[in-house]
Amino acid sequence: MANKVTRLRGMYDVTPEEVWIWQRLEQTITGLLHQYGYQEIRFPVLEKTALFHSAIGEVTDVVEKEMFTFETRKGESISMRPEGTASTVRTVLQNGMIFNDPQKLWYLGPMFRYEKPQKGRNRQFTQVGAEVFGFEGPDVDAELLLMTSRMWEALGLKNVRLELNTLGTQTCREAYRNVLIEFFEQHIDVLDDEAKNRLHSNPLRILDSKNPAIKAIIKDAPQIADYLSDEAKSHFQGLLDALDACGLDYVINRNLVRGLDYYSHNVFEWITEDLGAQGTICAGGRYDKLVEMQGGKPTPATGFAMGVDRLVELIKDLNLWQADRLADVYLIRDKAVSAQHGLKLSEVIRKALPNVRLVCNMGEASFKSQFKKADKSGARFAIILGEAEQNEGVVSVKSMVDREFQQQTMAPDALIDFLSKQFER
Repeated sequence: MANKVTRLRGMYDVTPEEVWIWQRLEQTITGLLHQYGYQEIRFPVLEKTALFHSAIGEVTDVVEKEMFTFETRKGESISMRPEGTASTVRTVLQNGMIFNDPQKLWYLGPMFRYEKPQKGRNRQFTQVGAEVFGFEGPDVDAELLLMTSRMWEALGLKNVRLELNTLGTQTCREAYRNVLIEFFEQHIDVLDDEAKNRLHSNPLRILDSKNPAIKAIIKDAPQIADYLSDEAKSHFQGLLDALDACGLDYVINRNLVRGLDYYSHNVFEWITEDLGAQGTICAGGRYDKLVEMQGGKPTPATGFAMGVDRLVELIKDLNLWQADRLADVYLIRDKAVSAQHGLKLSEVIRKALPNVRLVCNMGEASFKSQFKKADKSGARFAIILGEAEQNEGVVSVKSMVDREFQQQTMAPDALIDFLSKQFER
């Protein structure tokens, strides 16, 4: 007997009982993106490893620990995409999309990171992201945040807060980086191995440490706000003023730095307490230098990404949505009636009423069994084809939801008219 094959650790299946949540969630989010003028972009699952090394940064968790990387038969190093921004930048550059032409783009698809699987965090995960190129001012950052706020409202999420910070310009970050290194060197005995490894390469990431001892000294660490240029302060204040004018609440978190090297100026996270420790459901910020770092002309850019998996878990845990019905109409056929007769009538109805979902029972099940299936499908009406109906050239219609509805017998043409009126409501 062959060994049973199971899925890989950290990967997942989505069955029909749950896939409707994914579909509705994705349709809601992408519908809002279209409303704000964003266009979809698609890029490969596999990229050259060098893309992520140069864009994300050599000393980051993603590059150091989490990428699925392997060599081709010709010895070229390639990786499964761990995030979408670097691939988006490569795509717009390679296809000449941003020369004097601002772009508002979105993507949706699987990403891959080799990390410890936990609730809402798998090695394969689905991410939806928005990326904007060619707009310098903070107004586009504000619009991104207003749009995501509308997404939470459309999804029915209430307990979500926005945290903001600014990392300033490259010059600001460099000045802050130097004083931060000095500060942490004075507390070297408190730093763990991970923090020591980051100290001279990416000290801002230490501010994100979950180590309680390090968190204790971070309270006394220098604040980036003290090293911001007038330009950086003005850009951040412009974002705050826009959000205030539109009535969007936020919290300024000076230790919010984001984990990837390409961020500058405004960064943000949307956080919920309903997912436990892994509470970030959307994050992003401005990355004005990344296009230039990848060989393009200097181009301001900003964006965000959100994990669909976490949002699905949140919607399930909070029981926010009810499953949609499988069918509007269910056709039940007696064993004495030919299968061809049922199929033919079903196709006539589907052609006449394309917006009505009709399930035609297959096989030779009993009436009782078919009615159970019709009820489980959520259908509003059952069409009954018995031997008597076939002999008389008619059909019977029974309501599956209204007990006061009297079962009716009618000709097929009248059935089309009847259903048309019922589903106009």
